[in-house]
Amino acid sequence: MNRFKVAPDKQEAFMARWLDREVLLRTVPGFVSFQFLKGPEREDHVLYASHTIWASEQAFIDWTKSEQFRQAHATAGEGAKLTIGGPVFEGFTVLQNVEA
Repeated sequence: MNRFKVAPDKQEAFMARWLDREVLLRTVPGFVSFQFLKGPEREDHVLYASHTIWASEQAFIDWTKSEQFRQAHATAGEGAKLTIGGPVFEGFTVLQNVEA
């Protein structure tokens, strides 16, 4: 998961950057699902998160070394600055999974 603090006046451009991009994750072995999330609004920012689930930690590591990863992040840092600071990565290991 990556968390992003986005200034209120940059939300529309930030969402467009995510929602209008080509999604290459479906072509990566071990990819399970992806969610783009909007969180709480604060006085100076709105919290967003990109949340990806992988079949294993190794599948995630392989993604970070893949050509698809390089393509997906090729323009990172280009264009207008839309976040307050950089993304904050948080990695988790599933200890329990309960489904409907």
